[in-house]
Amino acid sequence: MFEKLRIVFTIPELRKKVLLTIGLLAVYRIGFHIPLPMVATNLGESSGGAADFFERVSMFAASDLRQATIFGLGIMPYISASIIFQLLGSVYKPLEELKKEGEAGRKKLNEYTRYLTVAICLVQSYMYLKFMLMAGGPGGFGNINPNFLNAEGTGLFWGWQIVAVLVMTCGTVFLMWLGEQIDEYGIGNGISLLIMAGILAQMPKALYELIRNMKPQLTGLSRGQVGIETLILLVLLFVCVVFGVVFITLGQRKIPTQSAKFTRGRRVYGGTRQFLPLRINQAGVMPIIFASSLLMIPGVFFGFMAGLFETDSSLFRWLNMVGLSMQDQSSYFFNLLYVALIFFFCYFWTAITFNPKEMSDNLKESGTFIPGYRPGKRTTDYLEKVMVRITYVGAAFLGLIAIVPTIVYGSLGVPYSIAGFYGGTGLLIAVSVAFDLVQKIDSHLVMRNYRGLLEGAGGGTSPVV
Repeated sequence: MFEKLRIVFTIPELRKKVLLTIGLLAVYRIGFHIPLPMVATNLGESSGGAADFFERVSMFAASDLRQATIFGLGIMPYISASIIFQLLGSVYKPLEELKKEGEAGRKKLNEYTRYLTVAICLVQSYMYLKFMLMAGGPGGFGNINPNFLNAEGTGLFWGWQIVAVLVMTCGTVFLMWLGEQIDEYGIGNGISLLIMAGILAQMPKALYELIRNMKPQLTGLSRGQVGIETLILLVLLFVCVVFGVVFITLGQRKIPTQSAKFTRGRRVYGGTRQFLPLRINQAGVMPIIFASSLLMIPGVFFGFMAGLFETDSSLFRWLNMVGLSMQDQSSYFFNLLYVALIFFFCYFWTAITFNPKEMSDNLKESGTFIPGYRPGKRTTDYLEKVMVRITYVGAAFLGLIAIVPTIVYGSLGVPYSIAGFYGGTGLLIAVSVAFDLVQKIDSHLVMRNYRGLLEGAGGGTSPVV
């Protein structure tokens, strides 16, 4: 492996791409430590529900929302805009036609996505600022430097509010530009690498917290105590979870296809037997993102509604109890609802991104058919049936991966910042982006007659179901 890495840096073009990518990712991380000028402290030091909310959002948003920095919003507004246009492209006819126009249509969609990203940034940064103002401190302004409050001391001066919104919006637009530069001049998918960098940047802090709380003795797997056997169990569990994620991420259902024979002159073409690969986890990481986002809304909403009533009223107690139950990630109700939403969004996202009729028509136009099924409706029905079955397996896998951090947190009592790396959005994104990056590097190596990074280690094949 070290020899292969050495070869990567001996190729001038590939070395330039890798170093440029690393440099741009370093710029991305530096921006996360530059706070807004009007902020006195980070949100992680404040008390109240806002800090807890931002801590949970940070794990799946790949950004540290507990600190009001110039890159505080991360790249998630751009991801949200891309998802919105992808959903609209399936139901809105003009966008659907635009997607079929090739490179010109793709550039136009990217332009619309950038405009929507700016709009989302303006809204999210303003709401983010308001949540920050309400979090902790006497009068609700403990996180703001007193020099930036208005004359009455009742809030942040409106001019500084505009500056903060514009700075955070420009920060996200700059990250979007960084991702495009990585796409064009670096290696790998720029936006995905930015998200993975945000996730992996939280690992040293979580590892330090684990080592700091560790006791060099046997604790009998006592909850809340990290002993030698607890550490060994955590390492083995992490290896098993990563292996499962890799297996399902690369897993495919290969459907045999046969191309028709045709004669041109004296030669016979076609008649070859190939395979149509269908991914088991067709929906990717999107169901977990949708389910996590949706489950955060009720807890925040009921907590906000409870704050409108007196603390000794029965309505306050009821709303507060409902809000706390929706935020308790260790409860059975929360996890059952979480898994149910993941199953729903798995089928929903697969139905949007996978069109069996279009695939059947493409096979028919290319003179290819599935043995035993006539081209047309029967092929469409067969593809749809297969996709429904393998989506069930993919959804069950995503549901299991999503609740593994909760199981680790509830049974072993380790901090959630550590348990969060045992599943969920972060692990899936990290594994998927890592494989994509390795494939991009392998393409450069193979083009120059070198062996790929994972060649000979089982990385060249995919599990078949």
